[in-house]
Parts: sequence; structure tokens; C-alpha cells
Amino acid sequence: MNILQINSSARRVQDGQGSFSTRLATELVEGLQQAQPGASLQVRDLAQQAHPVLDEAALQALFTPAEQRSAAQAERVALDDGLIAQIQAADVVVLGVPMINFGVPSQLKNWIDAISRARVTFRYTENGPEGLLTGKKVYAVLTRGGLHRDRPSDTVVPYLRTVLGFLGMSDVEFIYAEGLGMGPEAEAQGLASARAQIQQLLQPQAAEPATV
Repeated sequence: MNILQINSSARRVQDGQGSFSTRLATELVEGLQQAQPGASLQVRDLAQQAHPVLDEAALQALFTPAEQRSAAQAERVALDDGLIAQIQAADVVVLGVPMINFGVPSQLKNWIDAISRARVTFRYTENGPEGLLTGKKVYAVLTRGGLHRDRPSDTVVPYLRTVLGFLGMSDVEFIYAEGLGMGPEAEAQGLASARAQIQQLLQPQAAEPATV
């Protein structure tokens, strides 16, 4: 099993403090590794390994035939190629997703833009669009300062369901840690709830025989 962990918080984790989404995503990954001791792991921190935005220069590079690209264009496309290769090789994807102003972090949006490439990770057919990143399990660890689950203010879950499903990743589990900005008691309750969800999700994993 190949696990890909994507951390999208702008905050680091130091001495057990810092980004809630990264800490919870790491706890989930550690549980998956315990259940599958032979699993490999790649971690990409999108704040520490910032990926460039999809600007005009990037679009020009992507739409220029490979043999006609300048050195700078080839280098820019290669950055996206690296992220695409990572997601293609992954069996399990764990996303750390803090809510920023009712949306996903810009770092995560840049990553999604990079891995969304026509005829590579999706294609259009006579029957409509077809995602090519199939056969993957996705866990999205969602952290929020307020309470948004199942409310109109939660634009993150519909967006992730849509874009991940468009790419072929329809098996998505959402883990919620909410109320983290509403005082110490609410924070503790939100983290405890998320950890309980993680343990519940890991129970079937623990019951399965280990595979590589």
C-alpha cells in the first residue's frame, strides 16, 4: 500500500503544537501504517514545498507541445508532472484541509490545479468526463474554527467531493474537527471528536491482514 499525505496548512507542527489538520492527518497515517506495516509513505507539505499558481505562463507551457517548449516551460511542466506521478502511485491519499475563509487553502488549490490535467488524470468521452485517478481511498481531515458541518457555510466538502470525483477519486471519507476557535473546551471537544472518527475508520483496517 502506498500512502500519500498532503498537508495544506500554512502552520507548521513543532513540539506537538501548531497545525491541527497536519497533526490529525499524521495521526491517521500512523494508524494506517500500524495496520499495514509494509506500507510506504510520501509526505508533501504544500506550505514548505510551495507549488506555483496556475498563471498565464504555466498555461502557455502546458499547451505548448513538449518538443516545442523552452527550457523554462519544460521545467514548469515538470513540476506538475512530479505531483501527478505521486498521486498516480498512491493507493491511499490523506489530505489535511483547514478551512480558510470558507474555502480550501490556496496551497491546496494550487495542488489540485497541478494534478488536474486533461488526458492524463481525466478525459472527456462521448458519455461525459471520466476520471482516471481511480482505485484510491481518500481521507480528508477537515479543521475549522467554527461549526460548519452539514451547513450552507461549508463549501469545502462539496468542492472536494466534486473535484476529487471528477478526477476519479469517489471513495472519500471526511473527518471533522470543528469549533477549534471557540475556546479551550470547544477545541478539546472538536479534537476528541475527530480522533474518535479516526479510530472508527481504522477499525476495519486493523481487522484486515497486512499486505504490501
